[in-house]
Amino acid sequence: MRTVFMVAEKPSLAQSIAKILSKGSCSSRKGLNGACSVHEYTGSFMGQNVRFKMTSVCGHVMSLDFIGKYNNWDKVDPAELFSKAPTEKKEANPKLNMVKFLQVEAKGCDYVVLWLDCDKEGENICFEVLDAIQPLMNMSYGNDCTVYRAKFSSITDTDICNAMNRLGEPNRNEALSVDARQELDLRIGCAFTRFQTKYFQGKYGNLDSSLISFGPCQTPTLGFCVERHDKIQSFKPEAYWVIQAKVSSGKDSPLTLDWDRVRVFDRDVGQMFVNMAKTAKEAKVESVSKKEKAKQRPIALNTVEMLRVASSALGMGPQHTMQIAERLYTQGYISYPRTETTHYPENFDLKGTLKQQANSSFWGETVKALLSEGINRPKKGVDVGDHPPITPMRAASENELGIFTFTCPETYGSTVILRSYENTFLCAKKTKIMTLFNNWSPPRHPIAPFWRVSHIIPVHINNICQRNYVTVESGRKLKPTNLGIVLVHGYYKIDADLVLPTIRSAVEKQLNLIALGKANFHQVLQHTLDIFKRKFHYFVDSIAGMDELMEVSFSPIAATGKPLSRCGKCHRFMKYIQAKPSRLHCSHCDETYSLPQNGAIKLYKELKCPLDEFELVLWTSGSRGKSYPVCPYCFSNPPFRDMKKGMGCNECTHPSCQHSLNSLGIGQCVECETGVLVFDPTSGPKWRMACNKCNVVVHFFEHAHKVQVSQDSCDSCEASLVIVDFNKTRSPLPDGETQHTGCVFCDPVFQDLVELKHATMRHPMHRAGGARRGRGRGRGRRPVGRGNPKKPKDKMAALAAYFV
Repeated sequence: MRTVFMVAEKPSLAQSIAKILSKGSCSSRKGLNGACSVHEYTGSFMGQNVRFKMTSVCGHVMSLDFIGKYNNWDKVDPAELFSKAPTEKKEANPKLNMVKFLQVEAKGCDYVVLWLDCDKEGENICFEVLDAIQPLMNMSYGNDCTVYRAKFSSITDTDICNAMNRLGEPNRNEALSVDARQELDLRIGCAFTRFQTKYFQGKYGNLDSSLISFGPCQTPTLGFCVERHDKIQSFKPEAYWVIQAKVSSGKDSPLTLDWDRVRVFDRDVGQMFVNMAKTAKEAKVESVSKKEKAKQRPIALNTVEMLRVASSALGMGPQHTMQIAERLYTQGYISYPRTETTHYPENFDLKGTLKQQANSSFWGETVKALLSEGINRPKKGVDVGDHPPITPMRAASENELGIFTFTCPETYGSTVILRSYENTFLCAKKTKIMTLFNNWSPPRHPIAPFWRVSHIIPVHINNICQRNYVTVESGRKLKPTNLGIVLVHGYYKIDADLVLPTIRSAVEKQLNLIALGKANFHQVLQHTLDIFKRKFHYFVDSIAGMDELMEVSFSPIAATGKPLSRCGKCHRFMKYIQAKPSRLHCSHCDETYSLPQNGAIKLYKELKCPLDEFELVLWTSGSRGKSYPVCPYCFSNPPFRDMKKGMGCNECTHPSCQHSLNSLGIGQCVECETGVLVFDPTSGPKWRMACNKCNVVVHFFEHAHKVQVSQDSCDSCEASLVIVDFNKTRSPLPDGETQHTGCVFCDPVFQDLVELKHATMRHPMHRAGGARRGRGRGRGRRPVGRGNPKKPKDKMAALAAYFV
């Protein structure tokens, strides 16, 4: 029996499609990566009985990046990233082992059916999947086609079954257009980002942004926010006056009248009319007129309009809206939520769509009336050739979906009564005749505080928020920070194309030509990179223009921060700059040294690194976290070949330094493969050791007077022994003993004195009844050459057993 291997874009989508195609008779199991399930059933395919295997990916399988050499910011000129730097495809999420998972499941299959989302990104993922599995598929029989593409817009029985009966082929050109966009964004974004990050962080100390990023889409998004902010700041309000009058007739309730002149900008003139009105004792109805007004139906819903509606009517942010919409889509409630089209195809089944809503408790009767009277086709919108407008596909509550694009215009009668007091007032009385849809438009106020979040694509909003270019104020309104404002003004000053959306729009048109097969991938890529390379060089040459703006808003790095530790070169105090990214700066040497982020930094007992004489600092993530000493110079300039930039003393392989891994390391981490549990000598009286790679923290020997790491190792697991001294009055040791030397993992005396903390969660480290013995590994003692201590032999099986 032949096998058909089918792949969807998300696990939930795979489950829904398999359930529909198998009519609920599939069996399911977890895949080897733990994130994706495999659904299996038998059925008919191309006139033969086959076995189906349905699974999924989790978005993109691969991502584009530079090869390792070109990821070093210090050794690579950003200008080289436009052409010289080679790129390679890497697994988008290595922890998922997605390539291996797909290869294991697809091995020996005869056909593949790709159920990826039906857009350009989905088409690109199709070929990522094929690249992984095609070498392991069975050879085709004769000229048989073995690769198929399913096209669908909703997760309904009808749409999925129709897609299965009308299989096509994946579109290579659309996939190439995504490859081109990815490479352009990578090369352009990284070049500008690296240059301006290093340039400005080296000059200013209070930027409060760990990465001053540039993006061909992200930066124009920021430009929109700043442009709106500038208009608000330049707006000059002008005072005006209005007159309102209240009249009553007999016992009738008073009626408030509006002035037909609306307002005046001269107070004296307004006061004159007020005085005139005060002299009148009665009013006369001069005329009554009636007219009918209509509010037109909205056009069919696309993604941008959905985000706007959700923001103004439901108070939902764009990311939250898309998460809800995608969940509704995978559950079969709505059609595909990522579309630019606002026009339904002529053959779209409008009646069938409405019939799905006929039993709704909220609008079911209205739907039935529409069906019986005959429906109006939705207002004609724009068809961009992707997916139909976002449409409800099955009944749901009124809070989830709406059907208003099929209805008649909302109408209401309007009666206007004019009254006179020597000046004229009027009263407008509206009577609603029909209300089936609401006006979702946000208030159009000339001084609306900030650019509304819903007008911009969610991912770019998230990026500029993370970079501290904007903050989200109450009401989900974006307010640009000083950094965001200065960057945009600087781009305008140097090269407006960098911040205006026009050049990105032109690039998108070229990418669409690739997708249509009308333009060459390499020619478009090279042409666009040449343009931005020239712009980059001009930007670098003209950076002084932006620098002038920076100087107004930010302080020089030498004038920022507070003295903390001494420089190993000049022995003067360096200043600690807390603003992101936190770092140390020596104004005398004019050198800046990186530090670990997202924690607190303090001086470490005025102790010095034996290699470079820099005073050590202590990094800590908090009282419940971990801490370790750091040499500022070694952190940025690794002293040994087996060390990388960004390592603290808890990873330093110095053979004899008292702060290094060789002196304080105890044994392999219980969870990760590469980490070592390192003793923290500053943690007393709540002593602990922490993994130097992951967030595992082991607490032990609370209230002990002193804890030291011995030079000896455990005979069973080769972990370093520890020497523990307790106060005589608080010693938990048997027979009143105050000192004991043993293995943290194997010694039965220590078994009740050790526990593990993982983040803020607490887990017992030792099971009731005592610890299990087993082989483990320590950090080793005898160095083999400088910085290369003896390699450990075995995994710490004994300690891992405590979690069984």
